[in-house]
Amino acid sequence: MIKVLIADDQELIRQSLQIVLETKEGIEVVGTAKDGREVIQMVRKEKPDVILMDIRMPEMDGVQCTKIIKDVYPQMKIIILTTFDDDEFVFSALKHGASGYLLKGISMDELEKAIHTVYKGGAMINPEIATKVVEQFSEMAQSNYDVSIEAQNVEELTDTEWEIIKFVGRGMSNKEISGAMSLSEGTVRNYLSTILNKLDLRDRTQLAIWEVQSGSGKYRRK
Repeated sequence: MIKVLIADDQELIRQSLQIVLETKEGIEVVGTAKDGREVIQMVRKEKPDVILMDIRMPEMDGVQCTKIIKDVYPQMKIIILTTFDDDEFVFSALKHGASGYLLKGISMDELEKAIHTVYKGGAMINPEIATKVVEQFSEMAQSNYDVSIEAQNVEELTDTEWEIIKFVGRGMSNKEISGAMSLSEGTVRNYLSTILNKLDLRDRTQLAIWEVQSGSGKYRRK
């Protein structure tokens, strides 16, 4: 069962999502929260697999919550739900490790699919928002944006870790990487966690940017 926590400041939305999701096979709603502080409390208590996070909540917004949660529980998946497609919120949430960013107008079938997708290591972003993300990455590629890695950290990487880095740079999901390397998804997740620790990176997005922009192959041991 995928344990889901619902965070929204509107009671009607919390209850509606809970009622519908509890009818979906393989999903268990472990709790709801009406503001950012309740989210943090529920996360510590229930340890959900996926959080449906409203971007605008009292006490602490969805972006702040995402940052705090991902710092402590990096494997926890967060899907941002919002009626706004504000650029600042989009990039702030994704920067801090959100796995999805969806507008509240999506269907329940689409939301169910998103939950399963991010749980398996993928990402889900509304087409309208995806366009903004692509534009932003294009601007970053043309600017001086860079992800720096200490040389001694790079030297600690194993051949298997290099292969995973290459696949991450290609935008492959954990499931796709596991298939390509004949490893379980859990093993791939463990490798990714080790890689991020070795390179002192925050998330796989930074890892992908480093691989693409710097051409990580040039660092590889001969």
